[in-house]
Amino acid sequence: MKLSEYYLPTLKETPADAELESHKLMLKAGLIRKVTAGIYSYLPLGFKVLKNIEDIVRQEMNRAGAQEIKLPIVQPAELWRESGRWDDFGPEMFKLADRKDQEFALGPTHEEIITDLVRNELNSYKDLPLVLYQINDKFRDEIRPRHGVMRSREFLMKDAYSFHESQSSLDETYQDMYDAYARTFDRLGLDWVAVDAPTGLMGGSYSQEFMALADEGGEEIVLCDSCGYASNVEIAEYETSPDDTSTARKEMDKVATPNKETVEAVAEYLEVPEEKIVKTFIYRTDDGLVAALVGGDDDIEEMKLINHLGTKKAEMVSSEAEIKEITGANFGSIGPVGLDIPVYADKDIKTMDNFIVGANENGYHFKNVNWGRDINNMEFINLRKVHSGDSCPKCGGDLEFHRSIEVGQLFQLGAKYSKSLEGQYQDRDGELNPYIMGCYGIGISRLVPAVIQQNYDESGIRWTESVSPFSAGIIVLNSNEGRTEEMGESLYDSLQKRGYDILLDDREESPGAKFNDSDLIGLPLKVIVGPRGLESGVIELETRDGDQEELKVEEKNTEAIANKLEEKLADTVELR
Repeated sequence: MKLSEYYLPTLKETPADAELESHKLMLKAGLIRKVTAGIYSYLPLGFKVLKNIEDIVRQEMNRAGAQEIKLPIVQPAELWRESGRWDDFGPEMFKLADRKDQEFALGPTHEEIITDLVRNELNSYKDLPLVLYQINDKFRDEIRPRHGVMRSREFLMKDAYSFHESQSSLDETYQDMYDAYARTFDRLGLDWVAVDAPTGLMGGSYSQEFMALADEGGEEIVLCDSCGYASNVEIAEYETSPDDTSTARKEMDKVATPNKETVEAVAEYLEVPEEKIVKTFIYRTDDGLVAALVGGDDDIEEMKLINHLGTKKAEMVSSEAEIKEITGANFGSIGPVGLDIPVYADKDIKTMDNFIVGANENGYHFKNVNWGRDINNMEFINLRKVHSGDSCPKCGGDLEFHRSIEVGQLFQLGAKYSKSLEGQYQDRDGELNPYIMGCYGIGISRLVPAVIQQNYDESGIRWTESVSPFSAGIIVLNSNEGRTEEMGESLYDSLQKRGYDILLDDREESPGAKFNDSDLIGLPLKVIVGPRGLESGVIELETRDGDQEELKVEEKNTEAIANKLEEKLADTVELR
C-alpha cells in the first residue's frame, strides 16, 4: 500500500478523553475513531490489526477441532426467558422491539441461541462431542464504557461452545481449548497468565480467565511468587492464620460506645486494636437475608458470598431504615449476636476470641464475644478480600497483586442451559439426558489494546511480529527526486510480489514527519531510500527497536537488491 493513497489520519496531540496509553495510541496512530461513548469505527490500519488477530484465533480454533458458524446478533426474548436470564442479565442487555412489539436483544452472548440451534438435531450420543465457534459482534450497555475498545459497548468476540455426554468428555475438550488459548496468546506475543475466575452470570462449576499482564490493566489478579497459584481477586483463596487461641474466655459484656459509628472510632474509644473488632454486613439474597462477618481491618468480597450461596446475586442492605428494621440499630452498632438469620463469617477470624461486635442497639457494643457460646448459627467461609502478602493456599508462599487485562475466559457450564432449554441427546441405553456444555470466549477487539499496552514507547506502538499491520515500511526521502522514487517503487513492487505486505511512504513530507509516523504506527522495519544513500551505494535499515544497518547496493538490478533485503526481512518480520 502506498501511503499517499492510504487513509491514515494520524494525530499529533493526545485526545483529552484518552487515559490508557493503548487508547491514546490507537487514536493518534489512526486505528480507531470514536462514534459515541463505547462505540468506535475501525480505520484501515486498525482493521488490518484486528484481522491479523482474528486470523490467528481462527487458525487455533480450527486446529483444536472446532467448527466455525455464524449466529444472529438479534435474539428473541423467548429464548432468554426459557433460560431465565432475560431479567437476570440486567441493564447491560440492549433490548428492542419490532413493529409487532415482539421483544428482542442485541446479543451480549450466545448460550441461548447455540443451545436452540443444536437441540433439534443433536439427538444422539453418536453426535457428541461437538465444538462450534463463531467470530461475531457482541453488545453490552456498559454503565461506564472506558479506555477505548478495552471496555466498549460493541465489541468483536470469538465464542465457542461444546456439547458432551459426560464430564470427562468436557474435561478433555476444556483442556484442548486451554491449549489453543495458550498457543494463541503466545503467537500474539503476549505476557499472559491463566487465573481461577468466578463464573458470574454465565453460571457453571468452573472457570478460568486469561489475563494479559499490564501495569495499567483494569483487572486485579493475585499470583503466588513461589508455586504459580493464580486467581481473580474476587475468589482468591488464602491460607488462614494459625490457631493461636490461648486466652481464657471472658464473660460477654455490653458497653456504651456513644456516637462511635466506625471501626476506627470504636477501637480508639475502647482502646483496642482494630483487628479485635468484627464487622457485620447484612445482605439480601435470592433465599432471604444473611449476615456476613469479616475482621475490623478487612473488607468483604461479595463475589465469594455469592459463589458460596450459589445465588444469582447478593445485595448489601444500604438503607438506614431497613437495617434498623432488621437489626434494631443503625449501621454503626449492628452485630451477629441474637440475629435469627444465617451468619457467614470469614474463616480468617475463626481463631479470634474475646472480640467486639455491635450490640444491635444504638450506641452499644458487646465485648468479649466468642464463637459457639455467643454466636452459634455461623458458618466459616472464604469471605474477605485477599491482602498482598497473604499466604498462598497451595504452598504458603507470598501472594502479590498484579494489574492485568482480561482477554479470554473458559467455562464449564454443565447442564445449566441444556436443562432450561431442553437440549437433550439419547444415550447408549436409550435414555434422554441434557448435554454437558462448555463455553470459551476470546475478546478479539480487546486484544488490540492489550498488545499495545504491553508494547509501546515514547515514540508510539511497537507491534509484535504476528500482529503488525505491515511487514515493513519503505521510506522514500525526497520522493520527488527521480532516482529515489524509482528505487522505492521498484523495491516496493518486488517485495510485494514476494509475499511481504509493505507500506511505501511516497508522500511529499519531511523526513522527520515520515520517521515519526513510521514509529507511531509501529512498523517493525524502516527501509530508508534517500539520495545521499544511493550516491554512496547504500540503503539504510532501521528496526523499530532502533537497530541500524546499511545495505550495500552496488548492483543496479532491483531484484538483486531485493534478494539482499529479503534476507534481512526474514529475520525481522513474517510473511503476510
